[in-house]
Amino acid sequence: MTETEYEGKKILIVIAQEQFRDEECFVPKKIFEAAGVKVTVAAEAKKTAKGMLGGTIKPDIKISDARVDDYDAIVITGGSGSRKYLWDNKALQKLLKEADAQKRVISAICISPVVLARTGILKGKESTVFKSPDTVSELKEHGAIYLDREVVVSGRVVTGRDPASAEAFGKAVLEALKKA
Repeated sequence: MTETEYEGKKILIVIAQEQFRDEECFVPKKIFEAAGVKVTVAAEAKKTAKGMLGGTIKPDIKISDARVDDYDAIVITGGSGSRKYLWDNKALQKLLKEADAQKRVISAICISPVVLARTGILKGKESTVFKSPDTVSELKEHGAIYLDREVVVSGRVVTGRDPASAEAFGKAVLEALKKA
């Protein structure tokens, strides 16, 4: 797919208000924008969000204001803030369930695949997550098939393991978007 083939495609990147993982936001965002995809960033509030490595970004919208119909894909970044701001975020869970029902591309990296697991999206699907006892058990507890791989694509669901996977994850999301 060339840059023009992604024209009109829109991706929502969801980040934690604080302590999102910088590479997992900025690397895929750059890949998406280079392909011609329009990217919108969402967090709990529209105030400037701060990453674990000191990077900052001002979200375009609040998660609670995001509408599935406006996006072709949803990308959830990781980082330690995901546990506090995203794992149990009801607005995000509702958005993801609607996106799943509408067959959108859904993706998460690092510890954020837990959000997908908790919504039931990973049930019976192969997926990956940042390898720690609590994250792996969360996936398994919710019926996901855990694989210790950089990136796992299960239909239109893409999961990435860690910050080192950010580039491969971003490219895999674009590939899934091409097939969607």
